Amino acid sequence: MQTQPSPLLNLMPLILIFVVFYFLLIRPQQKKQKEHDETIKKLEKNDEVVTTGGIHGTIVNVKETTVVLRIDDNCKIELQKNCVAFLKKKRES
Repeated sequence: MQTQPSPLLNLMPLILIFVVFYFLLIRPQQKKQKEHDETIKKLEKNDEVVTTGGIHGTIVNVKETTVVLRIDDNCKIELQKNCVAFLKKKRES
């Protein structure tokens, strides 16, 4: 007669897989999201940014939920702040 292994022992591989996924995938993504949110909050006029669509521009005006980008001499576009992928160059002080 064989004894049954503990139910906790049967769940150990699943728990181990979850822990590995947390430290390799979930936690770094949360950290990256926090950094992006901080960057979005600190956007200022004359910052050079790149949008998620790949458009490079300079911030002309910062509103509550949007920014106005100058992408050429006479061309400005208004975007949601969360469409800014990253800050290319901080404004010169």
